[in-house]
Amino acid sequence: MGFPQGFLWGAATAAYQIEGAAQEDGRAPSIWDTFSHTPGKVLDGDTGDVATDHYHRWPEDIATMAALGIGAYRFSISWSRVLPDGTPNRKGLDFYSRLVDELLRHGIAPVATLYHWDLPQHLEDAGGWPERDTARRFADYAERVGRVLGDRVHTWTTLNEPWCSAFLGYASGVHAPGRTDPAAALAAAHHLNLAHGLAVRALRGVSAPSARHSVTLNLHHVRGDAEAVRRVDAVANRVFLDPMLGHGYPADLLDDTASVTDWGFVRDGDAEIIAAPLDVLGVNYYSPTLVRDWDGVSPRAHADGHRQGAASPFVGCDRVEFAEQPGPYTAMGWPIDATGMEELLLRLHREYPHTPLMVTENGAAFDDEVADGRVRDDRRIAYLRDHIAAVERACEAGADVRGYFAWSLLDNFEWAYGYSKRFGLVRVDYTTGKRTWKDSAHWYRDTIAERRGSP
Repeated sequence: MGFPQGFLWGAATAAYQIEGAAQEDGRAPSIWDTFSHTPGKVLDGDTGDVATDHYHRWPEDIATMAALGIGAYRFSISWSRVLPDGTPNRKGLDFYSRLVDELLRHGIAPVATLYHWDLPQHLEDAGGWPERDTARRFADYAERVGRVLGDRVHTWTTLNEPWCSAFLGYASGVHAPGRTDPAAALAAAHHLNLAHGLAVRALRGVSAPSARHSVTLNLHHVRGDAEAVRRVDAVANRVFLDPMLGHGYPADLLDDTASVTDWGFVRDGDAEIIAAPLDVLGVNYYSPTLVRDWDGVSPRAHADGHRQGAASPFVGCDRVEFAEQPGPYTAMGWPIDATGMEELLLRLHREYPHTPLMVTENGAAFDDEVADGRVRDDRRIAYLRDHIAAVERACEAGADVRGYFAWSLLDNFEWAYGYSKRFGLVRVDYTTGKRTWKDSAHWYRDTIAERRGSP
C-alpha cells in the first residue's frame, strides 16, 4: 500500500456551483452572476441562482458526506456573500460558521477555499484582477474570514485554479468576466499570485497554529513537441508554480510574452510576498494535453479541453496547436489517461521536492442515466479507480501526496456548460433538488473504508 498514514480522503465543491440563494441574506452579485445572466455566455441560459440549493440543504449534504466516510470536505467561500460591499455580512459569515461546526461534529476536516472564480462584481467594475488593488482587497477578505473561521479550518486554500481566472476570464473570454485582452490576462495572473502571497500572510496571523495553508493549481500535464511543450508549460504552469515556490517568473515566459506586455506591473518586493511559505500544494488533474508546433498555414487544432473563445487562453503560444488525443473520452470531450496523473505528481516531486502535494480535484463527467432509481455509472468508477491507483503509484515512487479529493460531491452548475455536464458522486434532480447516490458514491465509500482498514 503506497498511501501514507493520515492520508485524507475527501470530496470537493465550489460555492457558485452549488449554493444558490443568489439574492438571499445580503449576498451581492459576483462576476459569475453577471456572466451567466448575459445571453449567449452559458449553455441554455443556465445560471447559478438556485444551483443545487446547498445553501438550504447543507445539513442533508453533510449527512451524505458522513455516510460516505470522507475525512475532509473541500468547499469554497463566496466572497460576495461574506463581504458584499467591502464590509462583513454577518448572515453570510454565520452560514459558513454553521457549516464548519457541522463538519467538525461529524469528524470531517474543513478545507476552505477562499476564491473559486466568483469575484464580487463591484471589484470587476473597478478593474478586476488586472488591477493591483484587487490583490489588496483579497488580503483584507482573507483576514476577515480568517478571524471568524480560523480557529476551526483544517486547511486554507487561497485560490482555486488561478490559471482559469486569469486566462479563461481575461484572455479567451469563455469564463467570467468574459474579457479578451492578453495583456490584462498576464496582469491578472501576477495580481492573483500577489493576492495569494498576501492572503497567506494574513491568514497566518489569525488562524490556529495547526492550520495548513495552500493553493490549488490546475497544472497542465503537457506532452508533444519540445518547443511547444516548453511554451505551454511556461504560461500554463510555471507562471504560478515558480513565483509561488520561490523561483520568480521564468525568463522564457517573460521572453515569450514580451510582445504582449513589459511586465511593468511587477514591483520590487512582489517576489518575496508571492513566495509566502506553503504547507501543501493542491493539484487538480483531469486529463493530459498534447501539443505540437503549428506551421502557421494548415488549419490549427484547438483540442485544449476548453471552450473555444475569440482568442486563445495560452498567451505567447501563437505557434502552438493542441492536437486531438485518442479516446476514450469523458462527456467533456477530455481523454481518459490516468498515467498523466502519476507523471505529473512525480514531476512536481522532482522539481519541488520539499513541497507536500494533495490532489484537490479529480473526477469525470458522463451522461448519467437513471434506471429504476439507480445510476449505474461504471465508467466513472473505472475513471476514479484508475486515477486513485495512479496516485498510489506516485506515492510508492516517493511523491509526498497527503490526500485525494473527488470532484465532485454533487452534480452542479458546470460554469459555461450550465447543467449539461454531471461530475457528481451524487445525482441532483435540478427540478426537485432530490439527491440520489450513484453507484460511484457507493464504490467510493467502500474504497475509503477498505483503505482505512488496510495496514
